[in-house]
Amino acid sequence: MKTVAIVGVGLIGGSFALALRKAGFRGRIVGVSSPAAAAAALERNVIDEAADLERAVPEADLVYLAQPIGRVLSTIARLDPLLRPGTLVTDAGSTKREIVETARRHIHNAQFLGGHPMAGKERRGVEEADPDLFAGRTYVLTPDGPEDLETPAAGRFLEWIRRIGGVPVVLGPAEHDEVVSWTSHLPQLASTALAAVLARRLEASGRPAVAGPGLMDMTRLAMSSHDIWRDILATNAAPIESALDAYIAELSGLRRSLLESGMRAEFELAAGFAARIRRKGEEEV
Repeated sequence: MKTVAIVGVGLIGGSFALALRKAGFRGRIVGVSSPAAAAAALERNVIDEAADLERAVPEADLVYLAQPIGRVLSTIARLDPLLRPGTLVTDAGSTKREIVETARRHIHNAQFLGGHPMAGKERRGVEEADPDLFAGRTYVLTPDGPEDLETPAAGRFLEWIRRIGGVPVVLGPAEHDEVVSWTSHLPQLASTALAAVLARRLEASGRPAVAGPGLMDMTRLAMSSHDIWRDILATNAAPIESALDAYIAELSGLRRSLLESGMRAEFELAAGFAARIRRKGEEEV
């Protein structure tokens, strides 16, 4: 792999570039982004040069799409005439079914392999890029079929995922979207709802902000940008609705338990799950 084109040099795209460099990549990294983002990436030595899609893609061995989902979909529709045989196209989108289906329809000259690094921050932009963002984090790959993981290009990409510290996990696109509706999208909406209800009930009433670190932890995700989440919610609506239904039912159960003074089982169940996912995270690191 000699040349990587990163389309969308923000937090994820910029972090991927920095992680490649830290892991020993000695080739050329070309950024395709807005003029402001490209200038910031060049200033921080995140990319070697900036170019438009028409110039960057034909030279690339790996095309890494790190845009919001809506723009990933529109970019995929334009790529095929620009691609060389043997090039691998991948993405970092937070939902996969619609992206993989779009790639199946539009990409024929090269290979597409869907991806989703389970890493990020609340703040966007290449200024937040971090070479260690993927270290110890699950990196989901969503092949359209098992043969997609058997190509030389896919093998090289898997090796680089491991070298930047990612932990590869293979899921089908629909299975991925179902799982992350629970593990990623529901936590985001729960944090957003909590911060919104507090803003309406406490701030609007003029009451003092009496809060400890627990509230800071619970509302951290609420700082995320709607510009990113709009496309995620739109492309995974049905699984997210099911997850919300289950969460609302759980909250209703807690309300009943509150009146009956019977929450011990829920606390113990929740504490056990929280401890297990933290132990798993420590083991992966």
